[in-house]
Amino acid sequence: KRITIGDVETMVLAAKQRSLYELTDAISSKDRVRALLVLDALLNSEEGEEAAIGHIYMLARTFRQMLVILEKNVRDSRTIWQALWQGFRVPPFAAEDVIRQARRYKSRRELSAALRLLARADLGLRSNPASKRLVLEKLVIDLCAEVPPAARQWTQEELVL
Repeated sequence: KRITIGDVETMVLAAKQRSLYELTDAISSKDRVRALLVLDALLNSEEGEEAAIGHIYMLARTFRQMLVILEKNVRDSRTIWQALWQGFRVPPFAAEDVIRQARRYKSRRELSAALRLLARADLGLRSNPASKRLVLEKLVIDLCAEVPPAARQWTQEELVL
């Protein structure tokens, strides 16, 4: 079979999704070093910092999926399809990983705090920071903290190098 541009685009998208799930895995494991390394690889890709808002979107989506999985007590990939509605489903290759990641969080409160941190980072990225990388690195460090910091308002000075 001849390889088309569409085939390549599909594979690139799958690789990006896998990298974002690796990032979520490192964050849910509270493995700050691994999370920062995965983030660095994402930011050093062709799209670089320009894809920062897309990364936040995908991370937030995954954390929302984990919240639903935790609330509905999903235990395996067979029941995940019943818990997550059409359009909000996890790619088949990531189902078991996302379930495992969700189980690492002990409460809805932890995941809600993570979602607030993601929302603050999204706002920070949209307010034209001096460094999008710095906003994302701070987010990853906060998400990897054993006890996540309160999702407080970031000041512009904190977002500037």
